[in-house]
Amino acid sequence: MNEFRNKNILVMGLGRSGYASACFLSGMGAIVTVTDTAEEEKLLSFSKALREKGIHLEMGGHCNDTVEGSDMIVISPGVPHTLEPLRIAQKKGIPVIGEIELAARFIHEPMIAITGTNGKTTTTKLISAMIEASGFSVFTGGNIGTPLIEYVSSSKKVDRVVVEVSSFQLDTIQQFRPHVSVLLNITEDHLDRYDGFESYAESKAKIFQNQENTDFAVLNRADKSIQRLAASSRATNLFFDSRGEQENTAIINCEKIYLPRLMGDEGHIVDPSETTLVGKHNQENIAASALATLAAGGNIEGIRSALKSFKGLPHRLEYVATVGQVRYIDDSKATNVDAVLRALEVFDGKVILIMGGLDKGGEYGVLKDQLLEKVRLILVLGEARRIIQKSLGGYTEITEVSSMADAVSMAHERSIPGDTVLLSPACSSFDMFDSYAHRGDVFCQAVRKIQEKHL
Repeated sequence: MNEFRNKNILVMGLGRSGYASACFLSGMGAIVTVTDTAEEEKLLSFSKALREKGIHLEMGGHCNDTVEGSDMIVISPGVPHTLEPLRIAQKKGIPVIGEIELAARFIHEPMIAITGTNGKTTTTKLISAMIEASGFSVFTGGNIGTPLIEYVSSSKKVDRVVVEVSSFQLDTIQQFRPHVSVLLNITEDHLDRYDGFESYAESKAKIFQNQENTDFAVLNRADKSIQRLAASSRATNLFFDSRGEQENTAIINCEKIYLPRLMGDEGHIVDPSETTLVGKHNQENIAASALATLAAGGNIEGIRSALKSFKGLPHRLEYVATVGQVRYIDDSKATNVDAVLRALEVFDGKVILIMGGLDKGGEYGVLKDQLLEKVRLILVLGEARRIIQKSLGGYTEITEVSSMADAVSMAHERSIPGDTVLLSPACSSFDMFDSYAHRGDVFCQAVRKIQEKHL
């Protein structure tokens, strides 16, 4: 039975996710309306294609009458589920779901879902590579870039579906049930959108709320918030940790990862040094990926093969260049404070740190010890610059700059051989840049200009 035929369905948010949802629902016979707060000129490629398909658009805002006249509402990840029109709709009994929930209702293949404050994309890519190297065909999507609904709409089907999910996407799930869920870590982030840390953590924990004892949840045992939330999991819990030996736990010890026996399989040892990924946080990502792969039916040969060929992702502790014996590292994806903390843990020598952007409500003071030990100078830019200066000014020298080019130029002037210049902003990019990738690209361009002068 087609539950959407002739139903008035509203899609809120016209980006790639909203566009894909609207096309799918229209194809199912629904009467679709798409709304967005942006003016049509900013989303012309999407809006033009939808109008050609006969889909109605309302740009420049979300009309209350349209919201309340809908039989169902599908929201894109960028649309807060707490908007007042959505609250009113829910009180009237109108279902409000996200694109990822919509897609999951049509997916029958085993699904592996990954969330966490940091490391989601690296882990998602790594799990996909490990499962594929184990002999399965894989679709990879979700918050990583390709909407999950695009898989549903395609004619190509695979053995395993690997999906990155954000807290925003988890906020509106109802039936979403992965066979394997992965919860990497929970630290302060997006506090500009949530009432507080506990509210944010509860959103992350929704990843395993519909799982049963035939499913698996891969969890960080060292994370106290996850430990507490794991008590509500009905799945078979698998853990990764760096302490002791416990059942169903991957132990990270002495640069090796010891995997537990699963489903009659023998335990195995994995060597993270076989990949270009560095740092304790990436050891955790590798351990979580290996556990999830085994739980999804993969094998140790696929895990090891994928590790050897896996390359780190752009803008994540990515080496850019060495100029005058000073390394330049692009970690633009570090959009929260915990990501900066983890980045600083990687380096032994002195660091000149470039921070700033759009503040997300995190507590910068947790960086204190790493700053005192390693950071020679912080260069701050963007809307959060004064907040960062006020929070961290007592721990190391801080200087304000007006642009990324100025930050790189000053870092070059102030650095000495052996230093590392690290872009690790702790903030989102949307005050000055289109995305974290755009910010990282501008940093790299500025570094290469300095490099050219020294050739």
